[in-house]
Amino acid sequence: MTLENTDCERLEAEASAAGVTLPIEQTAIWARYQADIPGRRPWGAYIIRRDGKPAAFISLIDYQTHGYHYLRSLHGPTWIDKPDEATEQQVVQELRKAVHARDHGIVFLRIDTWFADGSYPVLSTVPYDATVVIDVTGGDDAILARMKRRGRRDVRKSLRECPAECADETSRALADFSEYYDVMVETGKRDGFTPAPIGDYADMIKALGADHCRVFAARIDDRVVAWSIVTVNGTHAVRYYAGMRSEVMRMHVTDKLLYSECCMLGSQGVTEYDLMGIGSDFAPSLKGLNEFKTKFTEEITPVAPGRDVPVRRAFYGALRLAQKLRHAVRR
Repeated sequence: MTLENTDCERLEAEASAAGVTLPIEQTAIWARYQADIPGRRPWGAYIIRRDGKPAAFISLIDYQTHGYHYLRSLHGPTWIDKPDEATEQQVVQELRKAVHARDHGIVFLRIDTWFADGSYPVLSTVPYDATVVIDVTGGDDAILARMKRRGRRDVRKSLRECPAECADETSRALADFSEYYDVMVETGKRDGFTPAPIGDYADMIKALGADHCRVFAARIDDRVVAWSIVTVNGTHAVRYYAGMRSEVMRMHVTDKLLYSECCMLGSQGVTEYDLMGIGSDFAPSLKGLNEFKTKFTEEITPVAPGRDVPVRRAFYGALRLAQKLRHAVRR
């Protein structure tokens, strides 16, 4: 196994030649988007080769936080074929050595690994090891037919009874995101989280552009009551963010909106629609998402979760110790 240092454009070209659609977070347009966020910068990319042939691809973003730097690769490495533990371990160690040789300021890597040896649970964020990927090929009826029975029931009920009108509102959101953001603020108050500033959402849509980022919305009496931001790369789409007003929670608005998204994306050439993570024993805090998301397909898709790989071991050990002390004080 060898690492070939490259840029995102070549990474995408090599992946395409190998028949791989990279996650959007591994592409050049994502790197350009990240470059405009304070405290982040594209760091570099590697083609991972086995006997000279591509086996995996990885793009890395440098995050600066609390006075130190780490590298994050969302959904990277992207493997052509799922690796066995020995192969993955070899690649992880080669990455660690290559990063340390090139940049002594990097404290750790946060990459997605199938196996845990040599890595640690992340210091922050909530990674997941399972998601729901909806097959959106074959037209509207085929999409509905592949859902679980309760999914079909709820979607049909929403189509009969829900007064919301669902549409692709990307251009409208690009012009002014404030009415969508108001829904997110309400969602945060209800569900117990603080939304990012409005600029984070608006900047993402503008930076990725309509080819790679869509906004779908449900309206009642021309008022936004639910919406989602969806990223698109090639034939793969991901539901990145979503919000809904409390007053419509019993009206099956989200069922109608999500089904409409599936149909619209399918008609635009997308084949897979990833709902971006569900709960499991690995990520129990996300189990509240399962009842809604899992009804739209019969299958759960395993994914490699994010893990931390120390580069500067003593520094990383100090960060873990500090985290343990903070948790102890809170308890």
